Amino acid sequence: MNNANQESRIENRELKREAIYLYCIADGNEKVNFGEIGIDGSEVYALPYQEISAIVHNCESRPYESKDRDIVKNWVMTHQNVVDCAWQKFGAVLPLAFDTIIIGEEDIDPKENMRKWLQKDYQNLKEKLNKVKGKAEYGVQVLWSPKVIVERIAQNTTEIKNLKEELKSKPPGTAYMYEEKIKNVLRKEMEKKADEYFKDFYTRIKKEVFDIRIEKTKKVDENLQMIMNLSCLVANENVEKLGNVLEEIKKEDGLIIRFTGPWPPYSFV
Repeated sequence: MNNANQESRIENRELKREAIYLYCIADGNEKVNFGEIGIDGSEVYALPYQEISAIVHNCESRPYESKDRDIVKNWVMTHQNVVDCAWQKFGAVLPLAFDTIIIGEEDIDPKENMRKWLQKDYQNLKEKLNKVKGKAEYGVQVLWSPKVIVERIAQNTTEIKNLKEELKSKPPGTAYMYEEKIKNVLRKEMEKKADEYFKDFYTRIKKEVFDIRIEKTKKVDENLQMIMNLSCLVANENVEKLGNVLEEIKKEDGLIIRFTGPWPPYSFV
């Protein structure tokens, strides 16, 4: 084997060991260097292709893995921070999941592989960027105080009021049965009320947003219960209108609203 062939094989092996870490796709082709803001202090830069750019840093062709949860948490937060910086700079981004790594091949370096993907999926990426341009993601969570809602239902439900009145004159054994009946009616009425609230609030919120996703409700604490968890893609000019709708909902006694954002559109890409 001559020296030239040997050097070429070594170079190819080196290319395969190199990779680029992908944070997001941005709307624009400006050559930007964000500095050493990436994972483990990596230098983050834009890799342009036509009218879009990949926001990346150079890395080894292996995933970021650690048994230390704090380290992993810091990596994920750094990833999100870079996406935020790119979002502020370019105005529209498509965030990628943590640990998205583009590797090289035999005779193709990672950057060229990245460009090949951008070229192949260019139209699709442009359409998605156009969808989220001028918009941001917001979280809307509606919680209620079960204690307040139960008390209101008990006061306004004829069946429960009748059962409570009958309970007063019943002996202990029969009284237990009546208490169970009251609990069952309360549970059904609570479920019915939660369903009514959800349908009403969802309809009112949806009018002010471009797109909406229903997320799983989360456990809060024993004093509060989440009855609605939404991710909303909102046009910048409609944020105030959405806020006004939530303020109206908030006036209902026993309800609490959590309105968070703005964020890059993680839930919609």
